[in-house]
Amino acid sequence: MSFLDKIDKATLPEHVAIIMDGNGRWATQRHMPRFQGHRYAVKSVRACVEAAAELKLPVLTLYAFSTENWQRPKKEVSALMNLFFEFLKKELDTMLKNNVRFKLIGDRDGLPDFLQERLSHALDSTAGNTGLLLNLALNYGGRDELVRAVRMLAQEVKEGNLQPENIDESLISAKTYTAGVPDPDLIIRTSGELRLSNFLIWQAAYAEYFFTDVLWPDFTKENLHEALFEFQQRKRRMGGTTVSVAASKSSADIPLSANNTKKSTLSETSA
Repeated sequence: MSFLDKIDKATLPEHVAIIMDGNGRWATQRHMPRFQGHRYAVKSVRACVEAAAELKLPVLTLYAFSTENWQRPKKEVSALMNLFFEFLKKELDTMLKNNVRFKLIGDRDGLPDFLQERLSHALDSTAGNTGLLLNLALNYGGRDELVRAVRMLAQEVKEGNLQPENIDESLISAKTYTAGVPDPDLIIRTSGELRLSNFLIWQAAYAEYFFTDVLWPDFTKENLHEALFEFQQRKRRMGGTTVSVAASKSSADIPLSANNTKKSTLSETSA
């Protein structure tokens, strides 16, 4: 039985976020230039977007390029910017066909002009779609996002439109790139690394984590289905009493599974 057959379609997460890691190592293992790993990774992006749309997941966020990634060799960075351009050009028709709404999270102003133009076209073209929301985290950093939010709130205080004592979690959330979008229920990271790497650090307060040794270019729909199945086995406390994933949407309780794979680990930020 495949993981897809095991998934309860009624208790899927509202928001899945993926740290796509391991492209360079994948290429190195095959004696290829690092950039080839990024190019081969596009098929994994396509597979996950298709799988999310098929399952009718509301939100999928992909961590494509961090604010720290500018430190990489200029040749690699340039190649990545061109690859993002190609991806948006080639996949736009697919997004439109599958009713996918595209959104950018990150500092758009820091990106090359030619890529900004392509991003604008994709954003405008899919704005009316009502299916899967695909967030692409590009030139994104979690700490940078919080600094941006604090500055906006500070400006409102300075202008006399906001009292400091009225600042709460909801106001901070409203100033993030993901304002109006549910926080991620599940964060997946590939390549065996066990950290967030400055990704959605405000939004991930109660996310479940799924870590796998699979390098991103080898990540398939079945790997995503596995992560979703494992997510459904968790008992989510949210700082309170035990509530299973299923119980959060219905009265049914899902027992813990003993069929975890050796190469994946699911962890939780809550106590």
